[in-house]
Amino acid sequence: MKFGSKQMVEGFKQYGYPGWFRVVTGLVEVISAALVIAGIWNETLAAWGGLFIVATMVGAIFTHIKIKDNVQQMMMPIILLILGLVVLLLNFGSLLG
Repeated sequence: MKFGSKQMVEGFKQYGYPGWFRVVTGLVEVISAALVIAGIWNETLAAWGGLFIVATMVGAIFTHIKIKDNVQQMMMPIILLILGLVVLLLNFGSLLG
């Protein structure tokens, strides 16, 4: 949706972010998902995917807070943050070596 959805284009304008940032955010989300899927076979990739998801969702939540959205509009980033944290914590040891 981040790459072409009119709703996302308008949303990122409302957030005060440039158009290229929407594309970068979408790429980070796709890469994060691919890393988590690859994490089925490699714990380190899962940990990196979880870390990227956590970082991206923290940014999303702060953006929603910045524009004074209500909690209902923040639910998806909150849920994804929790899921990313679970993936990261379950695989954290593989990041440490």
